[in-house]
Amino acid sequence: MFFVIWQMKYAGAHVSTSGGVENAPLNAHAIGAKAFALFTKNQRQWEAKPLTDENIELFRTNMKQTGFEFEHILAHDSYLINLAHPEPEGLKKSRAAFNDEMERCAQLGISLLNFHPGSHLKKNTEEDALKRVVESIEISFAKVPDVIAVIETTAGQGSNLGYQFEHLASIIDQISDKSRIGVCIDTAHIFAAGYDLRNEEVCEKTFALFDEVVGFSYLKGMHLNDSKVPFESKKDRHASLGAGEIGLAAFEYIMTDSRFNSIPLILETSDREIWPEEIKMLYSFTT
Repeated sequence: MFFVIWQMKYAGAHVSTSGGVENAPLNAHAIGAKAFALFTKNQRQWEAKPLTDENIELFRTNMKQTGFEFEHILAHDSYLINLAHPEPEGLKKSRAAFNDEMERCAQLGISLLNFHPGSHLKKNTEEDALKRVVESIEISFAKVPDVIAVIETTAGQGSNLGYQFEHLASIIDQISDKSRIGVCIDTAHIFAAGYDLRNEEVCEKTFALFDEVVGFSYLKGMHLNDSKVPFESKKDRHASLGAGEIGLAAFEYIMTDSRFNSIPLILETSDREIWPEEIKMLYSFTT
């Protein structure tokens, strides 16, 4: 039974691409990861040099040599992108940047692009902002085939969207091709947003609600983070597993529940030096 669960769970971390995107598989393999996340460009800049043929070839070669499967790779888009931007210029820049992110994923063979749904900046209603997100996604879908847009849950800071499961469901409901949309649950974010994870009982309730409102069929990945800030604080502050307000029960629950099989389970915890130990700990829960 241990072998089956081990093979069905794919834990890793968001690794560095310093020196080139092709280094991500090598960095992930070095920490004992079975999955990984990455930025395909500088996440804090609008513009980036195009990927070269050499970048792409080396990325694919390193993927093969390290044994990673492309379905266990979760790309993350730029932090600058706001697909709900209420101003025309900001929206135009965000849509162009998002499209570039989609194209980079397609070039590398990555099928999952994780993104934050954006913010209405207190200039639109949430309903109008969610519609704008859908329009933005559809524009890229028309230009770039195959890549799945994966909505990340948020903590509820400021005017950000995505802190309620209903926001995710609204976007999904309005997308024309449901096979190209998914969700990434960040444990620290949903905890800060008001979905409790501190023991098995509340995990059951939270994930039952997620299944009811969104549906597990749309879960394409997770960010496994403890929270430095209290429950329902509406702040995004990650902590190492077991060192925050959530505790270890939630992560043991995830690692032993088959509903979280076969998707990338990605650490973004605060101390990257202990990622190898955290990955080993996650897998220890399966024994």
